[in-house]
Amino acid sequence: MSAYWYLTRASGTVALVLLTVALVLGMVNVSRVSGRRWPRFVIDGVHRSVSLLAIAFLAVHIVTAVLDSFAPIGLLDAVIPFHSAYRPFWLGLGALAFDLLIAIAITSVARARFGHRAWRAVHWLAYACWPIAVLHTLGTGSDAKQTWLLIIVCVCVCVGLAAVISRLRLRDSPITAGQRSIGIVGSVAFALGLLVWLPSGPLGRDWARRSGTPAALLAHPARR
Repeated sequence: MSAYWYLTRASGTVALVLLTVALVLGMVNVSRVSGRRWPRFVIDGVHRSVSLLAIAFLAVHIVTAVLDSFAPIGLLDAVIPFHSAYRPFWLGLGALAFDLLIAIAITSVARARFGHRAWRAVHWLAYACWPIAVLHTLGTGSDAKQTWLLIIVCVCVCVGLAAVISRLRLRDSPITAGQRSIGIVGSVAFALGLLVWLPSGPLGRDWARRSGTPAALLAHPARR
């Protein structure tokens, strides 16, 4: 096994954790939660730094995945969703999450040019980027059956959904009651969907083949 393979797995896991932290900090920031030791500008700064750090780890994740000769993954596969020959749907989710995150980062850096309304509209994509990244981690990763990864994903999902639901339940939120209900129901449905899907999906038998792993790679069970 090459060092690239280990780096791909490690950087992807760290990126998911950082995305979860960024999501939580974003919820705290927009909820106007602050204190004497943690004023809002500090929370905003940490949120921005964590988000950039997540992008950096994603870059490492992508580069090492491309450099690793085991799976046929190219640079285009990292930015064009569902283009890869290796687990096209699940890898495509990762590409989609990366594209959404880059769009969020660009509009945040050039916020003055885009305007607050456009920035806010794009920033809402963070709500979609995070669950897509979770599905990519479970569907594409070779460690989906490992206890340590399942624990990390479980903690990320619980913390992330708790932050989103807490934000949606705030009465001073600018969203409507209908949007709030849809968001809460969607969050609960996502968690229940994972519980139903995992046993027959990544934790089930023959997932490597069913997920779209090329037949030529199935002969390497240690890395599929």
